Amino acid sequence: MDSEYRRCSISNDCDAMEFGRNGASKHQSAGANKQGATVSFHNIHYKVKQGGGCFRLKKATTKDILIDLKFLDVLAARKDPSGLSGEVLIDGAPQPPNFKCLSGYVVQDDVVMGTLTVRQNFAFSAALRLPSSISQKEKEQKVEKLIQELGLGRVANSKVGTQLIRGISGGERKRTNIGMELIIDPPVLFLDEPTTGLDASTANSVLLLLKRMANHGRTIILSIHQPRYSIYRLFDSLTLLVNGKQVYHGPAQRALEYFSEIGYHCEAHNNPADFFLDVINGDSTAVTLSSLEEDDSQQDAESMSKSRKGIEDKLVEEYRNCQYYKQTKDELEKIFQGKPTTKSSRFRTITYNTSFLTQFRWVLKRTFRNLALNPQTSIAQVAVTLFLALVVGALFFDVQLNDSGIQNRTGALFFVVVNQCFSSLSAAELFIAERKLFIHEYISGYYRLSVYFLSKILSDIITLRTIPAIVFTCVAYFMIGLKPTAGAFFTFMFSVALVSYTATSMAMAISADQTVVAIANIFMTITCVFMMIFAGLLVNVTSIVNWLSWLKYLSIPRYGLSALQANEFPGLEFTWKGNISMSGEDYLKEQGVDFSTWGLWQNHLALSIMIICFLIIAYLKLRFIKKFT
Repeated sequence: MDSEYRRCSISNDCDAMEFGRNGASKHQSAGANKQGATVSFHNIHYKVKQGGGCFRLKKATTKDILIDLKFLDVLAARKDPSGLSGEVLIDGAPQPPNFKCLSGYVVQDDVVMGTLTVRQNFAFSAALRLPSSISQKEKEQKVEKLIQELGLGRVANSKVGTQLIRGISGGERKRTNIGMELIIDPPVLFLDEPTTGLDASTANSVLLLLKRMANHGRTIILSIHQPRYSIYRLFDSLTLLVNGKQVYHGPAQRALEYFSEIGYHCEAHNNPADFFLDVINGDSTAVTLSSLEEDDSQQDAESMSKSRKGIEDKLVEEYRNCQYYKQTKDELEKIFQGKPTTKSSRFRTITYNTSFLTQFRWVLKRTFRNLALNPQTSIAQVAVTLFLALVVGALFFDVQLNDSGIQNRTGALFFVVVNQCFSSLSAAELFIAERKLFIHEYISGYYRLSVYFLSKILSDIITLRTIPAIVFTCVAYFMIGLKPTAGAFFTFMFSVALVSYTATSMAMAISADQTVVAIANIFMTITCVFMMIFAGLLVNVTSIVNWLSWLKYLSIPRYGLSALQANEFPGLEFTWKGNISMSGEDYLKEQGVDFSTWGLWQNHLALSIMIICFLIIAYLKLRFIKKFT
């Protein structure tokens, strides 16, 4: 057939089947005028290893993934190839290593930037996925044409929507996801359950759109969960599998006739899709009628399991003896005919159509735009910082050079450092919130990992760390009444910002490979609490036993507090009870703080080294996190 549109099921061990033109079904889509790509898979088997943790306390076992395998991911080259055997061919040739960058893949959960409009999302995809040889004007024309084809003209300038921003409807959102993939005119478009979360009417409209695309020569492969009849009748060809074994592959409109011939009759007004699932699961009325005469007490779990196993074996055997199975084998032999036998490479690679600078410009632009349109992450951060600065300034207002001046100054500086550390924990969401979006765009060839990493760091540091640090310093510094010199003021501001950068980098390093924000926050909170102990206020660092004293070198608050103390106390003279005096230098000596010029800046150097180390860890975690499903 010119372009097939069928229900793709899930399997781990099945005979070869073909999607696209010259498929197992001879039924042709009406109005087809182009030929889509032929996707065929041969003797596919997929297995994973279970157990065998990092300490090898439990022996690892190999498990064959059966009905719950997302077989669509195998065809789209988005499964871990290490456990895959068999062949997936495109027009009779092995899949290229970068096939996932050349094909379109619409995931089940929508992955578009909700703060951007439909047109902006399409423009982003076109800018990064289309070759640089195509001019910007041509890309804009392609975006406009796609908007009209998908029926999104009315909402083209509307935001897609987030949990806090009202956006477009579910059907329009799904079509936006489809458009993000169609921008490159892929030879094959894969869709993972495109009707998820949609009502019956909206789901039907989305499937009609895909049907029209199939009629115009595009190869479309999708999985779908219990479609209603109006959707089921759109399919040209149907594939059914039970426990990874193929039990039917042929024309969708002849499937009821086939099951009737082997003894399973669909009741009137029953949805064929529901009927097929009931049969292969052993739950159909047609299956259970023969066992009604048996005593209910005999229908225990073991006997029911054996019964279903018998049904499974019967379905497999009947299919292997039917004409559709023989037709599929004949057509697959034609694909191999005259072609050398080659083994598909299990190596996966990602290719890019644009340069590093082009990617960096577009990703950074989108990241800043997303922050600007997310007031809860940008404006709220500054507002909270301003509030805390006023609170600190009021508590430690106009500190004096008396017996309470040392305590108040040290307490204020300690609070400032700790506040910067805990405020930076919000960076935990930086990679977790967009994890699905990042993984999808990265493996689809939108941008390099380094581009995404640098863009997120720059946007977070400039908007959520630097600006709040400046605001906090300008308010709290003068309210507290710290040393009134320009050098001390700017050194204070720099130290506060550097502490914030370091804590943010630590949060990134901890959360980069996490999937739940709460778990990342637990790890970071525990780490910050331990660091606070070695900051120098709760315990004098010179009195810590040797076998624990080394931990002070890993404390961000210690470096921050030492820098602020070395900046503030030298040159001050404190008076006790009217006649006893102590210099700021003497106090720092008691605390074990080096207040020399090098003593001050060595804290900044240590924080800078920690930033570099944490960022390297975060980058490596992103580099090696699991990107296959």
